[in-house]
Amino acid sequence: MPRKKFSEAIEKSLKNVEGLLNGMLQDRSVPRNIKRVAQKGINMLYDSDDTAGILASNVMYLVDDLSQDPNIPFAARTTLYRIISILETIKD
Repeated sequence: MPRKKFSEAIEKSLKNVEGLLNGMLQDRSVPRNIKRVAQKGINMLYDSDDTAGILASNVMYLVDDLSQDPNIPFAARTTLYRIISILETIKD
């Protein structure tokens, strides 16, 4: 089921988040457990019927848990912080 239609600014932010998460999936230095959660976040972006704020909050929760993982490379951690900052701008 496709996600709801959001405003152009929110769609742009969600596409940006998806691109950053896809970049993590392609990065060979990122461990598999982190890639698994990143893929779950991408799936959540498309399979959810929630409002934009709830969707952003759910993905932010997943990403925040990843940023606490001691096995994550520094570059990927920086990417996670970028994702969090983008998602924080999305409100209902």
